[in-house]
Amino acid sequence: MQISRRVSLRSAAVLGAAAVVLASCGGAGDDSDASAPPTAAPAEADAAAGRAAAPADQTAEAAELAAALSEVFATSSTLGGGQAFDGASLAGGDSVVWFWAPWCTICRAEAPEVAEIAERYASQVNLIGVPGRGELDAMAEFVADTGTGSLTHVTDLDGDIWSAFGVYGQPAFAFIDDDGTVDVFIGGLGGDALADRIDELIAT
Repeated sequence: MQISRRVSLRSAAVLGAAAVVLASCGGAGDDSDASAPPTAAPAEADAAAGRAAAPADQTAEAAELAAALSEVFATSSTLGGGQAFDGASLAGGDSVVWFWAPWCTICRAEAPEVAEIAERYASQVNLIGVPGRGELDAMAEFVADTGTGSLTHVTDLDGDIWSAFGVYGQPAFAFIDDDGTVDVFIGGLGGDALADRIDELIAT
């Protein structure tokens, strides 16, 4: 079964599948004359105010996401090198997090395509792997077998990162937009489908 949903990460706590309510503005209109009397209807005035506030809201949302990601990845380390990983590096731009497990046959089958997509979009998207539900030796063997060594893999042995994104099964993908929103897809994605999702991500 495949599930796609938007989740919210908060720096104060690790969340599961918390829904985000998004505010949308009406269609754009012509700029009004500053000297004209205020004849706009209340709804139109509210929409105009929303459009004016959007950039600041988006900046605040992105900053909040960076803080949340920094906390979520605070105790994580990279597979192989054991180096600390700064989760805030996933914010401010478009990023994709691929959740996999070493014993997952679907993960293993899609891994070479994930690596190819990561290389293709390297200049536009930051794509990392987050393996969990397994032993470090098995994770390292998976990476060697599937040719995904060019990706940064951040281990999640205690499951905190998966839980923060509301991921309960593997494979899964989190698409982190540069506006601060996060969409999570539970299930496998072939190369073409993953490329389509990334194209949508960088287009917004």
